[in-house]
Amino acid sequence: MTEHQRTALITGSGRNIGRACAVALARDGFNIVVNGSSNRSACDETAAAVAAQGAECLVAMGDVGDKAGCAAIASEALDKFGGIDVLVNNAAIRPSAPFLEIDEDEWERVLSIGMYAAIRLARAALPGMVERGWGRIINFAGMNAIHGYNGRAPVSVAKHGAWGLTKSLAKEFGAKGITTNIVSPGPIAGERDDPATAAHINDMAARVPLGRVGTPEEVAAVVSMLAGDGGAFVNGQILQVNGGAET
Repeated sequence: MTEHQRTALITGSGRNIGRACAVALARDGFNIVVNGSSNRSACDETAAAVAAQGAECLVAMGDVGDKAGCAAIASEALDKFGGIDVLVNNAAIRPSAPFLEIDEDEWERVLSIGMYAAIRLARAALPGMVERGWGRIINFAGMNAIHGYNGRAPVSVAKHGAWGLTKSLAKEFGAKGITTNIVSPGPIAGERDDPATAAHINDMAARVPLGRVGTPEEVAAVVSMLAGDGGAFVNGQILQVNGGAET
């Protein structure tokens, strides 16, 4: 670590992959900014798990799907820690509906959370990263971005956009000591509000050569690598954490 204690902001970190990333990066020695849009108790549980690793933590509640929300979250992080050194754009929503039944408001909501939030938060974090000559931006895709799924058009578009952003930032800011990569999980176990979604994820285990779904901690291990010295020469890449599922 340098004199500047490095800080990681993980969006959507109240549970599942986001929580696992927060804990892993806390274990690695980063300050942690936990974010959620509405479930404060879940974010507080993540903060407690972060504190158990000996890391300093800020819970910055806010809706990353909203321009003002992104600005407020970034402002809280910068005021508290003086910089955002690792930005993990994990938050997403994945509604399912036929293309002709999805209205523009729903399209805008999915794109705002899955793509525009990554743009807005990168714009907030990058000036400090450039000044310090070090930074990590880690976006999230998913099998929706690779396949394109029936009934998931907005999700596929948002994640393809995040993938394009990743490649562009990698080229523009790589020479300044900043890497940008995107992680694409396969079916991952976790807490689900919708029982049908949980059942769908378990059913997808049949598509995975390893014969099981993954864990949030297995995804977080890849994020930890990208954020640390081991990922210093990985830039502009999509890393698939899917047990070998067909892409």
